[in-house]
Amino acid sequence: MINNDLKENNRKGNKYGIHRVICPKGVLTQAAVKIDNDMTTLYANEILCDVISLNIDSASFTQLEESCHYEEEKIKQRIWDIVEERGKMQNPVTGSGGMFIGRVSAIGEDLKECGLQIGDKIASLVSLSMTPLKIEKIHKIHMEIDRVDVTAKAVLFESALFCRLPEDMSEALALAALDVAGAPAQTARLVGPGDTVLILGAAGKSGMLCSYEAGKRVGPTGRVVGVVYNEDERKELKALSIVNEIIIADATKPVVLTEEAIAANKGREYDVSICCVNVEACEMSAILPVKDKGTAYFFSMTTSFTRAALGAEGVGKDITMIIGNGYTKGHAEIVLQELRENKKIREIFDRKYK
Repeated sequence: MINNDLKENNRKGNKYGIHRVICPKGVLTQAAVKIDNDMTTLYANEILCDVISLNIDSASFTQLEESCHYEEEKIKQRIWDIVEERGKMQNPVTGSGGMFIGRVSAIGEDLKECGLQIGDKIASLVSLSMTPLKIEKIHKIHMEIDRVDVTAKAVLFESALFCRLPEDMSEALALAALDVAGAPAQTARLVGPGDTVLILGAAGKSGMLCSYEAGKRVGPTGRVVGVVYNEDERKELKALSIVNEIIIADATKPVVLTEEAIAANKGREYDVSICCVNVEACEMSAILPVKDKGTAYFFSMTTSFTRAALGAEGVGKDITMIIGNGYTKGHAEIVLQELRENKKIREIFDRKYK
């Protein structure tokens, strides 16, 4: 799509987008309350995209659903209001955003060698909570998969990460996987041969991918235990054959969960726990089952640093705690390769995220 109203700006903006911060001054765009989402002027080191869909962060979308009583029109209006007020899609309650897919419509003069061409279809790999966004129309809310179809425009900064959508899978499938790409990539880094690993939320989007990656890394001498919320999730995860054992437990009840998790690990505490649960107050369920000098990895926007830090201190757990970084070097390639390797997971993603 050609934007006839676009004015090329020869000025170079800050590589992290600080030039678009309206208030408060002196912060990065993620921390800003409001950013400039004017799409008629493009700085020399920015990329303009025509947005097709937003993939809202799971914690954010859950909060939107609950606050809008699961009414689609109210959710549409809330998303519209947030973007109008902030210039970006950042849930003021969770602080999180999501990502988008779209087509490149203009490339600033300084980024002509970035490897992209006009018309390329890409997925953003940086959060909507820091991305200038202007919505023209919200077409449909896909409530079961946290996706919002829109006509909109977005700006990527010089520092922004992106990925061309692969040709061997649908855009919906790729978007669903890329949205959580940091989780399995971090799992690949944290888990080693012979480790015992506990995955909270193992039947969810990130949980399945982490379970599969953990299973590859621990090898035949390790063990992966998945925690799910109900029997339907247990059946779905069992059919994948990617974990050694599955337990049904409520991650907001750490004492009971820990007892069952340790029993499932033959009475031993775990080397690594990975929390992929998108509800609050699950920190201790990831901390209690881990042995001293072990690691708890939190891949959830509902994670509270205060609850995790004080909770670990309160129970005397000397463990390494990692807040999930949505970016890990090579994460897009890792997660797309997982879908190519595991046909069963791909079939589930194809069915759920179409």
